[in-house]
Amino acid sequence: MNQIVTPKFGVGAPLRRKEDDPLVIGQGIYTADYMPEGCLHGVVVRSAMAHARISLENVDDVRQMEGVRLVLTGAELSGKTMPTRARPKQIDGTDFPLPQQPVLCADEVRFVGDSIAFIVADSLNAARDAAEMLEVDYEPLDVVVGIENALAPDAVKVWPEFGTNVAFTFGQGDESKTDAAFAEADRIVSVDLVNNRIVANYMEPRGCVAELNPDSGRFRLTVGTQGGHGMRGVVCEILGIDESRLQVITPEVGGGFGTKMFCYREYPLTLLAAEQTGRPVRWTGERMDHFVTDAHGRDNLTRGEFALDPEGRILGMRVHVKAAMGAYLHQFGPFIPFVGTSMTSGLYDIPAVFAKVEGVYMHTVPTDAFRGAGRPEAAYLIERLIEKAGEETGLGPVEIRRRNFIAPDQLPYTTQTGRMYDTGEFSGHLDKALEVVGWDGFKERQQASAANGKYRGIGLCSYIEACAFPGGEEATLELGEDGNLTLLIGTQTNGQGHATAYSQVVAEQFGINIEEVTVIQGDTDRVRKGGGTGGSRSIPIGLPSVKGASVALVKKIKDLAADRLEAGVEDLELDSGVVRVVGTDQQVTLAEIAAGAGDPLTARDEVRQSEATYPNGTHVCEVEVDPETGDIAIVNYVIVDDFGVTVNPLLLAGQVHGGAVSAISQALCEHTVYDEDGQLLTASLLDYQLARAADLCDIHFETRNVPSTTNAMGIKGAGEAGTIGGCAAVMNAVQMALKDGAGVTELLDMPATPVRVWEAIRAAR
Repeated sequence: MNQIVTPKFGVGAPLRRKEDDPLVIGQGIYTADYMPEGCLHGVVVRSAMAHARISLENVDDVRQMEGVRLVLTGAELSGKTMPTRARPKQIDGTDFPLPQQPVLCADEVRFVGDSIAFIVADSLNAARDAAEMLEVDYEPLDVVVGIENALAPDAVKVWPEFGTNVAFTFGQGDESKTDAAFAEADRIVSVDLVNNRIVANYMEPRGCVAELNPDSGRFRLTVGTQGGHGMRGVVCEILGIDESRLQVITPEVGGGFGTKMFCYREYPLTLLAAEQTGRPVRWTGERMDHFVTDAHGRDNLTRGEFALDPEGRILGMRVHVKAAMGAYLHQFGPFIPFVGTSMTSGLYDIPAVFAKVEGVYMHTVPTDAFRGAGRPEAAYLIERLIEKAGEETGLGPVEIRRRNFIAPDQLPYTTQTGRMYDTGEFSGHLDKALEVVGWDGFKERQQASAANGKYRGIGLCSYIEACAFPGGEEATLELGEDGNLTLLIGTQTNGQGHATAYSQVVAEQFGINIEEVTVIQGDTDRVRKGGGTGGSRSIPIGLPSVKGASVALVKKIKDLAADRLEAGVEDLELDSGVVRVVGTDQQVTLAEIAAGAGDPLTARDEVRQSEATYPNGTHVCEVEVDPETGDIAIVNYVIVDDFGVTVNPLLLAGQVHGGAVSAISQALCEHTVYDEDGQLLTASLLDYQLARAADLCDIHFETRNVPSTTNAMGIKGAGEAGTIGGCAAVMNAVQMALKDGAGVTELLDMPATPVRVWEAIRAAR
């Protein structure tokens, strides 16, 4: 038997995160820790009503208050708006109209939290006092909240000039081909599902500090982002300035989940305030700001249908998604359901697919990307639909999947929505997950639970996602005068462990420890360009470029060392900071090479890929339900994933565990609730529940990898995968427990809170 050798460093090594020590002992520097000398403080005055005409009554008086340096209103910022960067064509080939989201509202507000004024003062308390003194006169207007309410014929129009609350209508697949498949069906299976609205709730609320250099006329914005270059582009577009005038600095970031990718109003506001006051201006958000201003996620109503033949094979799939957009179209908001429905058919060989998406306006916080960005919604739909198909056909949850999986010999496989799956063995990870969870012994465990007065259920989700979308990420590696290595790259860590993962590949090429590599991200002056972090792209897209730059720099160093040592390049090795002639004591240090090179030694590479990667896997969740209280206990959770190549198993497990917990939290407890007046009732962590450690069990995770052919290193990406596979596994388990235990036949929606579960049990009795 071949012995598996774990590398000391490099790809596959289970190295602990080198960036953790300063964070654990409180030495991490976040945006809120930065306080330049003479810094002023900003506060945003936000709308207290979901829809109203507004006027400001005493702006001049507020400007005269002690300590107040500036009051910005919509009147001063006329014409400055927040851009929407995502605009796919509609079904009929037309462009959909874009509403204008002002940086500050001048005469009308459209959701609770909409920005009205920006007050800058010497202290935070002075700014808050002035904000409280500003008199906003509201003339209330009618409000519409909820997708179905917004689509009613007589609904209040968020944008009356458009004549409808339908923001856009996209389509993917072939409608006529799908209709023909349904006409031939032996059986049609359907589900109607709610994908509940999510508030990201990263640990670090947003904040920013804006500065203007009076000599150069250049701005500097310190802000937590998921990519400074993209942020710079959007901010400069809003302000109408050249990108060369703005440096974006991103220090440590306490979580992002997609929602720190976007530009928010405070960023251009602080820059304008710094320009007008001549002093640094700081804004630090609180948890309440996060709830009422930062982009929300999910919020879909979806109908899915299968057309089945007599053997339970899927002939066609039809999907209709109604996706809440909120009051405005956020930066990438329209793109989220579009990319999601491109994954409509999941892992299954479905010859006819048509998916329709309607974006819907309402008087709420806008929605945008949140961990998975459309792909969790797609996986949730098809995996609950396939579960119901297994039940109605009598094939059960395992056989219905196996019967319809795309077979390995069909790969590469292009779906009816244009996704090209390159590699995978889908039955393989399903079978492994069933083996680990003890699927065959479930009935005995269910009977044991019943004997203890509990309902037990087990649920599957076999998912696939698209990530690491086409493109590249430039990496630059520098050899310093003292022999140190510095990597510059335009991705942005916000908790993933980039410094460790990138350093592993550099260390592998140079024969050094990862601590000897410095990784620079988050500075648009030092890093030439970058695509940021999102869509699980950083490691799959960035790491091949890091490897390419490392190999190129090693070659340069060996060429110089060969002359110095009077040896052939092929006779040299790098190890522990020296270049050595193999088998001799002749060597030269990297510091000596750098000193003798004259010019700084650098290498740069940008490996590009033309197709996305497609991670896939199976989640199995087992639950117990207490019928007297509706409480759900997760008692077993197994994940088997195909990520192509594992770079660092410790980092990978952390990513997958975190994603799965995010999904479990959405499935069981997260619930964003607006009342009919558009007031957010769950606007704090007192009212919005997140899953805690006590709500979880140990999660078993392993990989069964098949390398990607679209990625230069075979990597498929993993940052969002846990979230994509989790919700359906949990809800399928809960549904089985309720059906087998209490005869519940109605489909239960997320979140499966105790009261909802209790009510479903009582209704079935």
